[in-house]
Amino acid sequence: MSPPKEEQLPRGNRLLDALPDEELERLRPHLESVSLGLKDVLVEPDEPIEHVYFPINGACSMIATMKDGQEVEVGTIGNEGMLGLPVFLERETVPLRTISQVPGEAVRMRSEALRREVRPGDRLHRLLHRYTEATLVFAAQSSACNRLHSVEQRASRWLLHTHDRVGKDEFPLTQVFLAQMLGVRRASVSEVASALQKQGSISYSRGLIKILDRPGLEAKSCECYDVIRAEFNRLPG
Repeated sequence: MSPPKEEQLPRGNRLLDALPDEELERLRPHLESVSLGLKDVLVEPDEPIEHVYFPINGACSMIATMKDGQEVEVGTIGNEGMLGLPVFLERETVPLRTISQVPGEAVRMRSEALRREVRPGDRLHRLLHRYTEATLVFAAQSSACNRLHSVEQRASRWLLHTHDRVGKDEFPLTQVFLAQMLGVRRASVSEVASALQKQGSISYSRGLIKILDRPGLEAKSCECYDVIRAEFNRLPG
């Protein structure tokens, strides 16, 4: 992770962008811009969460690790929300590892500052309550999706969510990593990537995915994408 930057805070996180100017100015001394690199570890399992992060144009993954070493993604965070929600819910640790999944910019805040400065009645306090509800819907819908829908549908949904978050058509992604995120064999992901390339929805080369035909990718996804997107789109309202 590169050192904090001194320039003006970037815009793009939907929670921070929804704050009134006076509230954002009050919080500004506690906020800093940082660059997140590929697979930067932001939270370690059962260790104190030192910072919360408001992603701007990257994506982060929460990962559960089994006793045999297998890993699977159990949640993602992008510009719709905040990484470190347990801090808001008065938790100091979680049994999950969180990494930067797609490199990008973020605004971070020390956990003790969030606990001290974000108070009941504040706009950010209300937004984080809504974000908690949306995250629960995301988890429930993803659980149903993983149980009922095909690998192609799930992979398409995952690519669409990531496309929404990074704000650009091309981003780094290996088949090994996508297989880990979906909890499936790499061979299954390889078959899906090949099929999506043949239909012209994506191109894939040397660990880079490029979205070529978003409507085509949406057609291959399931209804879960629309349900989750609609839930997060209601946040700033």
